[in-house]
Amino acid sequence: MSPPSLIDTHPNLSDTAPVALSYELFPPRSPAAAETLWTTIRELETTAPDYVSVTYGASGSNRDTAVELINRLLLETTLRPLAHLTCVGNTPQELAGIIGELLDTGVRGILALRGDLPKDGAAPVAGSLRYAQDLIELIRRVEQRRSALLCAGKIAVGVAAYPTRHPESPSEEHDVEVLLAKQRSGADFAITQVFFHTDQYADLLTRARRAGVTIPIIPGVMPLTSLRRVRRLGELTGVEPAPELLERLASAENDIERLRIGVDATVDLANAALQAGAPGIHIYTFNEHQSALELLDKLALPRRTHSGIRPDAAARQLAS
Repeated sequence: MSPPSLIDTHPNLSDTAPVALSYELFPPRSPAAAETLWTTIRELETTAPDYVSVTYGASGSNRDTAVELINRLLLETTLRPLAHLTCVGNTPQELAGIIGELLDTGVRGILALRGDLPKDGAAPVAGSLRYAQDLIELIRRVEQRRSALLCAGKIAVGVAAYPTRHPESPSEEHDVEVLLAKQRSGADFAITQVFFHTDQYADLLTRARRAGVTIPIIPGVMPLTSLRRVRRLGELTGVEPAPELLERLASAENDIERLRIGVDATVDLANAALQAGAPGIHIYTFNEHQSALELLDKLALPRRTHSGIRPDAAARQLAS
């Protein structure tokens, strides 16, 4: 029998990993929206998140503004961008060029997504990729060709996970099989879509682990402070939000009360996910910082100290 390895004989080589924190942002659609977004970015930067994801429109419809935002984040902030990338309607050649552009910019994290199918029911462009799994494999091929250039940091590839059945899926079991296929293709982690009930993340984690999914699954939570937004997301996900939450938001007398109700409900979701073993929290901000910061205040996440914060960001932390 072989002797135990040094690792086996030292089970407690490090402390428990800190909880990861990340935000989602989307490119601004106007100069006024850009000004609001950068106020949000500066406020969120003071919380020293591990990364911020930057969304990418269907078929790359806002590609230029997304890349511009990523560039500014890299040049003007301490934030690390996770670039969304969709594949529907794009050929491998087009996508390989986009991936290369992102890497040249300094991006080291990509969220690989299928993207929305054409609403007019048009047939996909000939030769275009059809599934996120294909995009993951393409990213890994581009990475392999650039391995010498990436010695200072390989690419982290994220994917989407679904706490409830995807609207186009036959079952939750099928969704987990898709997630497992993404893992086999090279995904490093997953971020969930929005969910509304405290047991849904734990249920997904149980089903995924039983099926063999081992990558981190990070719960995505949205501050449930907007009645219109909650209803709309319920329609998109096919999941009915808790009726009592809708009633309380609808009966709130003012925005302050609505903020408190929504943040408290989101805290319950996040805490339930953390108790189930979530390795982090990803906050869908909708480019607004107030509710995200309120959520963080009430969660009191165990966070590590970031030594690389720029002086101006550190000054804002002290002033806040």
